[in-house]
Amino acid sequence: MRLRGVSAAICAVLASGAIAACGSSGASSSSNGVAAKSPEAILAATYASIKGVKSLRIYGSLSSEGLPVTLDLNLVAGEGASGSMSEHGLSFKLIAVGKTIYIQGSKAFWTQYGGAAAATLFKGRWLKASLSTGSFASLYALTNANELFAKLLGSHGPLVKVAETTIGGQKVVGVHDTTKGGTLYVAVNGPAYPVELVANGVGKGHVSFGDFNQTTSVTAPSSSIDVSQLKG
Repeated sequence: MRLRGVSAAICAVLASGAIAACGSSGASSSSNGVAAKSPEAILAATYASIKGVKSLRIYGSLSSEGLPVTLDLNLVAGEGASGSMSEHGLSFKLIAVGKTIYIQGSKAFWTQYGGAAAATLFKGRWLKASLSTGSFASLYALTNANELFAKLLGSHGPLVKVAETTIGGQKVVGVHDTTKGGTLYVAVNGPAYPVELVANGVGKGHVSFGDFNQTTSVTAPSSSIDVSQLKG
């Protein structure tokens, strides 16, 4: 089965710093002091705030090697993630529980990455695989909040601070990566959550973050096909 393309594309997008964020939950009128900090200190404050989040939603669109990628995922700390993604119009649902992922692809998705036989075999069914190794390993950071933000905030070039502005009615301060071309906007009131990262580099586009600390959970499908038991 040829599933490496999807995971590799998403991994490349993550590495390019193309993730955007838009979070409003937990906002308040109290200044958190990040506007007066250095760019590096702003990122540190953002990471510290995110590490305490119990859940959040990631949704939006970006590009990888010129191909459009969309996603809409709910991440739950200590559990995993659930939602849907697509690459170049090839859509699939996913549920990640710990380091196990379940994929339910559309007919077009399975035809592209597994052929006509896979499209027939997996129609309406979940495919179970490991996030530890193999084709889906690169998706682990996208289904684990701590891993995701460690990648997003820990890999960057020289930074400069961007003047305060307002995004979606929320006051923010920006941090611009002069090498990768992305600008991360962080809330200046309430928790120092990321609000938006506008990507102008390799992975153009944006992904939004919201619904912080909403009550939600992740449950594995009742039945699935284990990819380790398949041949070919």
